[in-house]
This record gives sequence, structure tokens and C-alpha cells, in this order.
Amino acid sequence: MTYADLFYEIKGKFMGADVSDIHEHLAFQFNIEDADAGGIFYVEVKEGVLYVEPYEYYDRDAMFTCAPDVLLGIADGEVDPVTAFTEQKLRVEGNIDKALRLKEIIELKQKGK
Repeated sequence: MTYADLFYEIKGKFMGADVSDIHEHLAFQFNIEDADAGGIFYVEVKEGVLYVEPYEYYDRDAMFTCAPDVLLGIADGEVDPVTAFTEQKLRVEGNIDKALRLKEIIELKQKGK
């Protein structure tokens, strides 16, 4: 899997989330560690709209670093981000309170299936 393949798969998974009730600005950067699929992208909630773009986000609230399989599991709702963090499969830097909102976005995506 290439970075482009991973990015578009992840983007498709996140874009199913209805974040219209989230009025707080959230910006998460994801650093994917992998020889083939490694790269950076961001997920942003701004004025109730979700954006997923293949760029670095310098004014982020939190940064997540993990392997592609961990991120895919989180995006599918099969891996709890808090559990991944405690098992050291996911590293988090930045505002922890806002980082915990990632789980809310995943749950909103699950409801939108």
C-alpha cells in the first residue's frame, strides 16, 4: 500500500462523520510511520465541517503518530485510540483534552454508516 492509497482510504473513512454539532475548532495531524505508506495528513473540524487533507498542519491541537494498521483500525472503529495509546501503538503530542475528541469523531462516523 502506498501513502496515496492509505490517505484516500482513511479520508473515505473519516468523511462519513457528521460533525455538524461540533462547533469547537479541532485540528489533528497524523504522522504515519511506514516504509511504503508513510506520510503526513491532517483532520480538521471547523465550523461543523470536516476536512481531511494530505498536508502538515502547523497550528494543530494534537499530533498522532502510528503505523498504518493502527490508524486503519482506529478509523474503522475496531481499535480504541485510548487503548492504542496505553499499549504504546499510538503516540500523542499536544492538547490531550482535544486529542480525546478523536474518539468522538470516530463514533460519529460509526453512527453515519
